[in-house]
Amino acid sequence: MTDRFLIVGLGNPGRDYEKTRHNIGFRVAEALAAKHGLSFAKKQAKALLAEGSIAERRVLIAKPQTYMNLSGESVRPLVSFYNIPLANVLIILDDLDIPLGTLRLRPNGSAGGQNGMKSILGQLGTQNLARLRFGIGRPPGRMDAAAYVLQPFATDEQMLVIETLDRAVRAAETWLQYGIETAMTRHNGTAEEAARNATATAPIPKPEPTSE
Repeated sequence: MTDRFLIVGLGNPGRDYEKTRHNIGFRVAEALAAKHGLSFAKKQAKALLAEGSIAERRVLIAKPQTYMNLSGESVRPLVSFYNIPLANVLIILDDLDIPLGTLRLRPNGSAGGQNGMKSILGQLGTQNLARLRFGIGRPPGRMDAAAYVLQPFATDEQMLVIETLDRAVRAAETWLQYGIETAMTRHNGTAEEAARNATATAPIPKPEPTSE
């Protein structure tokens, strides 16, 4: 039996938070699930789960319902219950320090001040988790960062948000099928940077074999 993969989109539950910058991880998870005909029909370990197959991989897509700063209390039990190798986990989150329209995949690293990621790394006891950071930009002027992330995207940002959501979904698909290194090469940066990288690189390699 092949190992499962776990993709976790971070956000806050509830209608009041749906379109906020801090919930972009939820939105990527929802878009990925919808593209592949999966629905969040199951609740387990304080998370809504969509389960199915993407790129011939057995996949769980999770939206923790714990509120952002306790996300690890959902992710750790899921990893444990489904016996998911940490190499098969991808966390999707917002990042204040990256401009809107920019994606940044990394195989490991610190939480970078993002409380959801901090909770997950603390619960799992490792920094070796792949993450897909979706840039949301810095707050204008002297606006408090905590207030900024709980605001919706501005009207003139909506088209770029939609375009970047589509790119984030494709980045997650590439990670599933070909691994983190290929996903980084093909999707990191702005749309223009990623397109140049894709043109400059060799053809996509064969998918990484799954564990038996």
